[in-house]
Amino acid sequence: QVQLVESGGGLVQPGGSLRLSCVGSGFTFSMFAMSWYRQAPGKERELVADLPTAGGSENYADSVKGRFTISRDDAKNTVYLQMNSLKPEDTAVYSCNALQIIIEGTSHRQYDYWGQGTQVTVSS
Repeated sequence: QVQLVESGGGLVQPGGSLRLSCVGSGFTFSMFAMSWYRQAPGKERELVADLPTAGGSENYADSVKGRFTISRDDAKNTVYLQMNSLKPEDTAVYSCNALQIIIEGTSHRQYDYWGQGTQVTVSS
């Protein structure tokens, strides 16, 4: 059974920090690209950061560059999101995603898994 379980969310004051974790099970974690998404009330889900499999370079949304850092520990089947200098506009439900695309000739198979999400609220 595939599972992605996020933790680390909560209430933090503007300027504060949080570290989110996402633990995967039921699939070969190291072979999946890992991402963090967020969705604020009334807004569409947006990609926050993604990290390919080992050796790849991370990518960030412009709104979080320089403040957030994504990392992974394949030995622990875990992806992290370190969030610093938090702003009220960072308030959202943060979810992790695991994605693998296997190319087979002219076709492909895609495996796409989601966690339930963790609430992050930035408020004074």
